[in-house]
Amino acid sequence: MKIEDYGLIGDTHTVALVGCNGSIDWLCLPRFDSGACFAALLGTEENGCWKIAPAEEIVATRRSYRKGTLVLDTEFETAGGCVRLTDCMPVRDGKADVVRLVQGVRGRVKMKMLLVLRFDYGSVVPWVRRMDGHLEAVAGPNAVSFWSGVETCGEDLTTVAEFEVGEGESVAFELVWHPSHEPTESRGDVAQLIEQTGQWWREWSSHSHVDGEWGDVIERSLITLKALTYAPTGGVIAAATTSLPEQLGGVRNWDYRFCWLRDATFTFYALVNGGHRDEAHAWHDWLLRAVAGDPSKLQIMYGAAGERRLDEYEIPWLPGYEGSSPVRIGNAAHGQFQLDVYGEVIASMHHARQIGIETQPHAWAVQRAILEYLEKAWHEPDEGIWEVRGPRRHFTHSKLMAWVAFDRAVKAVEQHGCEGTAERWRELRDHIHQEICERGYNRQKAAFVQEYDGEQLDASLLMLPIVGFLPPDDERVRGTIAAIERELLVDGFVLRYRSSECSDVDGLPPGEGAFLLCTFWLADNYVLMGRKGEARAVFERLLAIRNDLGLLAEQYDPRAKRMLGNFPQAFSHVGLANTARNLTAKNGPTQERMGGM
Repeated sequence: MKIEDYGLIGDTHTVALVGCNGSIDWLCLPRFDSGACFAALLGTEENGCWKIAPAEEIVATRRSYRKGTLVLDTEFETAGGCVRLTDCMPVRDGKADVVRLVQGVRGRVKMKMLLVLRFDYGSVVPWVRRMDGHLEAVAGPNAVSFWSGVETCGEDLTTVAEFEVGEGESVAFELVWHPSHEPTESRGDVAQLIEQTGQWWREWSSHSHVDGEWGDVIERSLITLKALTYAPTGGVIAAATTSLPEQLGGVRNWDYRFCWLRDATFTFYALVNGGHRDEAHAWHDWLLRAVAGDPSKLQIMYGAAGERRLDEYEIPWLPGYEGSSPVRIGNAAHGQFQLDVYGEVIASMHHARQIGIETQPHAWAVQRAILEYLEKAWHEPDEGIWEVRGPRRHFTHSKLMAWVAFDRAVKAVEQHGCEGTAERWRELRDHIHQEICERGYNRQKAAFVQEYDGEQLDASLLMLPIVGFLPPDDERVRGTIAAIERELLVDGFVLRYRSSECSDVDGLPPGEGAFLLCTFWLADNYVLMGRKGEARAVFERLLAIRNDLGLLAEQYDPRAKRMLGNFPQAFSHVGLANTARNLTAKNGPTQERMGGM
């Protein structure tokens, strides 16, 4: 199905994607990190799926989340009646658990269930046996136990069932992952588990600050961010999937089931402004643990628990989404040198200090070590925010974020009494500022450009006023925004850069969708410039492309009107929540960040 045809359920440890056709097509257990995760379901009858749907023609499908929760209801309308399928993952009790309840709403509907269990990204067919009233599928270290409210049988290495459900009747199903050497048992009444899960999410959502015009929109994004959080550590995963393509049939297919440092500042704003200081605190502590150690070995991303080995490899037995190959596990970009993450780390920790979250006594010592390394490294070329796989360059955005690091360091000394060489950092800050203005600005284009002394535009330069480098009314900022509107705006959505013009830079064939976070940044710039009508128009255009459940992927193809990239994407939902607040609050996240927090 299309990427936007999926919904998300999860238990704050792991997630599953549920299609609008009643099929769970992607279930990663028990963790996101590449060392411990395996795929149980992959979306085809060959590689794995779990489908429950009417066995007769479907006339209409409606689905929605229950208010304030991650409990998903899908209603199927047929000639014979209406049936509701409710899906959720109960909050953890040691094991990953997916429950499904089929309820008759009207009439009588014939139903069919198909369960195809495959481990290790579809390559391992487990041994299935019937025992003690349930099925158990085992392969190596992994086991899945399955309880069904109707009789099942095995056919061609799959488990199937056919049944009918009438008005007022219900049939329950439960799927539990567990280590194969440990026993497990059903958690009991599925209807009760669904109600308890809904109550847990409603309690969590009750702490959200979601008043105003787009309160429901912000709430759904906050719930999505919570679902992408690995609760034991506080790490926020970039997306639930791997290798959903940035161009259908292309090679830009990456594994996003990791925690990126650059997400820290934006995620901080979304969580704190959304009223969830506990999650912001946990994210801050995760960040501090992840970056601890030699600053020269700082990675741009880590596993959910802070793992550093994220080796990338390809799995050739999977054809890829709509033929988009290769399918990649792990992410080689974890070994790249990206200057901007140093700035993001210092900025996020400065933000935490500003709002009273930073409590670890060694936090400033870690930041000083990072700053001391950055003093020597900021002038080096790097792979940049877009993680190019071509030669290293002097990317303007990378230098901008080095400027941010020293600017926030100076503020830490001046505003909070932190011990440090403020005079030295001030000199470096001013020197970098001057260099960016001289070498990162193209006078012929009247705009800042992607790399020093270059000509290509880059949407990451929308960050210039957002981080306070230049005021939004500076003619160079206005010129940059005008150039981006001219060259990177496609049907109202912003490209990161013209990939056809930068293939020598990113080392990949051209072609990708518009980048949603960059489009949110454009709206934020309009807010800063007082162009609120245009900002609202951009924001509403972004709202209109969300799927029926309010979810966004990483990118969007405005011509084909399809989502692209991994899904759902935390960065897109962070941008959505922050831009909504920028449009409604007197001093939104962007205004705060522009002032150095």
